Amino acid sequence: MPITSNEISVEVNGQKYTLPAGSTLGNALKVSRAPYIAGTAIGILKETAEKRTEIITEYAINTPKGGFRIEITNPDSPSGKLWAEHFKEYEGKPIHWASSEALAFGPFEAEIKPSRETRSFESFDVLFGAGGFDSRNTHLIFSRKRHSAEYGAPEDGVFATVVTGRKIFFRLLKEDSILNIEPIIEWEQLSEKTITTNLSTPLEDGNSIFTYFEVELSRNAPRGAEQFYALTREGTLTVDVTTSSFISDDTLKEEPVPYENFEPRSEGAISIRTVGYGTGRVYISREERPSSLVHSVVGKITKGIELIKLAEKGQKLTVESLPPQIVLLGHSFEEVEPVLSTIGVELIRDGYTGEDAVIVRQDPPTTLEILGEAKVTAYAVSRAKLIEIELYPEKAPKSVDFFRHSLELKTKTVGKLPVHMIYDDTYLFKTEKEVVKYKEVLPENIPTEKVHAGEIGITNQAAKRMGTIGVKLGDDDLFGPTGEKFSSTNIIGKMIDPEKLKGINEGDSIYVSELAHTETEK
Repeated sequence: MPITSNEISVEVNGQKYTLPAGSTLGNALKVSRAPYIAGTAIGILKETAEKRTEIITEYAINTPKGGFRIEITNPDSPSGKLWAEHFKEYEGKPIHWASSEALAFGPFEAEIKPSRETRSFESFDVLFGAGGFDSRNTHLIFSRKRHSAEYGAPEDGVFATVVTGRKIFFRLLKEDSILNIEPIIEWEQLSEKTITTNLSTPLEDGNSIFTYFEVELSRNAPRGAEQFYALTREGTLTVDVTTSSFISDDTLKEEPVPYENFEPRSEGAISIRTVGYGTGRVYISREERPSSLVHSVVGKITKGIELIKLAEKGQKLTVESLPPQIVLLGHSFEEVEPVLSTIGVELIRDGYTGEDAVIVRQDPPTTLEILGEAKVTAYAVSRAKLIEIELYPEKAPKSVDFFRHSLELKTKTVGKLPVHMIYDDTYLFKTEKEVVKYKEVLPENIPTEKVHAGEIGITNQAAKRMGTIGVKLGDDDLFGPTGEKFSSTNIIGKMIDPEKLKGINEGDSIYVSELAHTETEK
């Protein structure tokens, strides 16, 4: 159906929609029902921007061993023009022959005039060559090292050079092939683009809109993938840092994750730093970067890379992850069993199995391991042992960070808290993780007149028992929840139902889960 003067055509995440002229971004979201979380940024490209640039000089080529990029050195040459017009036809072409000097993808038919001249080539030169000097037997040839050869190349010879991913060439084998070839767009040069949170933004005919990005997580990195699930638990990613080559989210900085997956950080790759400064920081590559021994690749973007390229510091972006995370903690057996059954995962019940059972631990601990094994053991306790808490990150940011890190509440929805000592109406806890060995608890949010029943306190570094966590069942105007004087006590939150502590004994463990955050955080 043709578009009238009273209508505009737009794309939302690749799907076309016809809207009345004068429509806004909000109208497009309503009609498309596109994935979007309120307050996140949305990217818009105008039709002129979709045309990219008149001459594209850089291309990404992907193979089963990884990706690399070539730069066209002379776009106006016959070979340069041949490439620009037909590069998509080379997708799927296998390696036909390989030597220590060069390798060739093909064959295919091409309009070239083969030369019988012997020529000299540098490492990583790219050229067309005709086997048997027959243009119907043309190959795409990549030089592995400096050498001289007679490849039946056309008169203009070398038309491109490999600029990134060069190590790939020494890993490619005859069974490998070109998976796909994509032109590289210099987004910084495009003026007709914007990213906004304003849903009143007017739209124009031909606008392309990007509301979210989709991530496929790697089965080679189950722990790292679980970290990414935790980071994006609310369906959003925060843009803390932007550079020309990546954006990063620092929310889980200092949260350790093991190194699991060594592979090139191609455009759209998601990686986590595992060692050194910035450990736990999540990166998304805007352009290809080499593999790194301190960056474990945990996934890749499968839709919406445009949003990553447009993102600006301080914004939040909507994200969807595949496969969806399996979240058992905090739920009952009856709630999770039918869900697991639909995805072919067997549930094995462990621990307390009464009607009020609530799951507090699972094995395997990660979504991708559960899917791989097609079964999971869920350990439960009586719901009386799961206590909801509210934390005060604005009043005591460092102490709340200490608490969450100690109980792994940054990456899990339920944390374990062993009971260390009980006296009178005071309950003291010590975490299993010995965080006091590498984290300090500086004084903050110190009580002045009275502490209230159920308030959670941490002993700060002004006292010997730094890091001890405590709760009182009654108000106290002399000592804090850990039994220390007020100056040695940081108040970090409160238990919603502290009476659940009655009947708990020394040596037992309770489990805690946070209420939805009521204070403004990142």
